[in-house]
Amino acid sequence: MSPRLKQSTGPQFSRILGIGAERGANVVTNDDIAGPIDSSDEWIRQRTGIITRRRADPGTDVVDLSVAAALKAISAAGIGAAEIDAVIVSTVTYFHQTPSAAALVADRIGATPAAAFDISAACAGYSYGIGQADALVRSGTARHVLVVGAEKMSDFIDPTDRSISFLLGDGAGAAVVGPSDTPGIGPTIWGSDGSKAQTIRQTHAWSDLKENPELGWPTLRQEGQPVFKWASFQMPKIAQEALDAAGVTADDIQVFLPHQANMRIIDQFVKQLKLPDTVVVGRDIADTGNTSAASIPLAAERLLREGQASSGDVALQIGFGAGLVYAAQVVVLP
Repeated sequence: MSPRLKQSTGPQFSRILGIGAERGANVVTNDDIAGPIDSSDEWIRQRTGIITRRRADPGTDVVDLSVAAALKAISAAGIGAAEIDAVIVSTVTYFHQTPSAAALVADRIGATPAAAFDISAACAGYSYGIGQADALVRSGTARHVLVVGAEKMSDFIDPTDRSISFLLGDGAGAAVVGPSDTPGIGPTIWGSDGSKAQTIRQTHAWSDLKENPELGWPTLRQEGQPVFKWASFQMPKIAQEALDAAGVTADDIQVFLPHQANMRIIDQFVKQLKLPDTVVVGRDIADTGNTSAASIPLAAERLLREGQASSGDVALQIGFGAGLVYAAQVVVLP
């Protein structure tokens, strides 16, 4: 007879306890980048809603950005770094295949021997991480989980590319997830569609350089119209599923935190979901740019810091991007 295995159990509910953010140190205007793409400040504003984007110094990497955001989130959560049981870093711009960025972050913030791993889910990465952290806490596998979305997109920019490069910025956003007496994170609705993988892609694989070094440094590309249509008309359905799964309606939402991909896409979300005028909408893209996995926590941190959102507000968040991948959940803000 096989032995009966024990199962770990945790608290019934979890919630986000604190959020922290770190943006690239340099403000890059539309005029700074318009020349190589034969564009203008007016064209970029009208097409994307971006006025400036933040980009990091050359010597700053994904781990540096992650550590800065993580320490702020831990402080906001009111715990010590040694109380972190797991570190999840979502990024597609960390240069090392191994070791993980998360392991280095855990060491630098003083969270050793926390479990540590990276996830690659592009612009949905933060929401993927929150879903995993919620499950880890409620299963009893971890009590406090640090989730970081961090990108240095400027390392993968072709200055002459009009498809995506002019959108991109650098930054990191972090959240500490821990136990709660009341529900603070709704069910995560997530998925993927790899058949559309080529719509947002790297120009070529690193391995291609072995045979064809003249290819040069890989950069990012996007097929704008297919991505715009997918994000604007398919992703609101996923957001609605997250509302339904959490047992709330658009009228119950106080804050909307979509991935900061494009202001026109954000406007389409608001329209499709029929969000009330009272809902505060994250529009951090105007000043920070599209920071992929970092964009949702950066938008949340800004609204909280500027007093546009408050602790206890109910927020709908959704990330979507290369893969194509997506994830959404309703959360209570810390």
